[in-house]
Amino acid sequence: MNRVCRHPGVRHLLAAAALCAAGAAVGQQKAGDAGAIFTCTNAKGQRLTSDRPIADCMDREQRVLNTDGSLRRVMPPSYTAEERAAIEEAEKKKAAEAAAKKDAIRRDRNLLARYPNQAAHQKAREAALDDTQGAIEASSKRLEELEAERKPLLDEAEFYKGKTPPLKLKRQLDANDVAVAAQKEAVANQKAELTRINALFDAELIHMKKLWAGAEPGSIGAPPSDPRASAPGASAPKQASTPPAPKR
Repeated sequence: MNRVCRHPGVRHLLAAAALCAAGAAVGQQKAGDAGAIFTCTNAKGQRLTSDRPIADCMDREQRVLNTDGSLRRVMPPSYTAEERAAIEEAEKKKAAEAAAKKDAIRRDRNLLARYPNQAAHQKAREAALDDTQGAIEASSKRLEELEAERKPLLDEAEFYKGKTPPLKLKRQLDANDVAVAAQKEAVANQKAELTRINALFDAELIHMKKLWAGAEPGSIGAPPSDPRASAPGASAPKQASTPPAPKR
């Protein structure tokens, strides 16, 4: 029978397949199954009974009964390596989906605890924006200071119009230019951060409105990223430093 299973002839293909299945079924029969009754329902819905594993039910569970009809054990399906791999992959996918669902439920419950209403959400938005707005105000104030520092330098440079200004004056003007550029870049970055935070809170608000309206936690997809966290790979905007003034 083993030779037939390994090297079936073309004319005996169907017969060999049946023999292989029967051999596999016998291989699953345990020594303690003597006198047992094997029963199953095949793919056609037929109820089958035998004194040995049933080849027609190798792709499904078979109940092994005692002679009095009580259950002795359940014989699991017999799968090929490919079938087992497919089943394992499906089980992994199912487990991952269950874990993701559980995580979504947990996150939604945490959001409801953090933001019981829209007023609480708005308060959190304002708190998240405070630091960035403060940085913008500081940069704007520094720009005003730099403009005030530049005015006397420009007045002095006017005296040397058409001439080469002193090196000291040129360095002071250059340093002022660099500082102004740095502060303007900082303001631009900080405004972009304000836009990012507001966009995330807007998206989160849409999610929260569904939860406040009674949607079950975990039933409306994953919530957006925490608006209070920085964007991936990006740090919070920092106050631009002003280059030291050149020595006089």
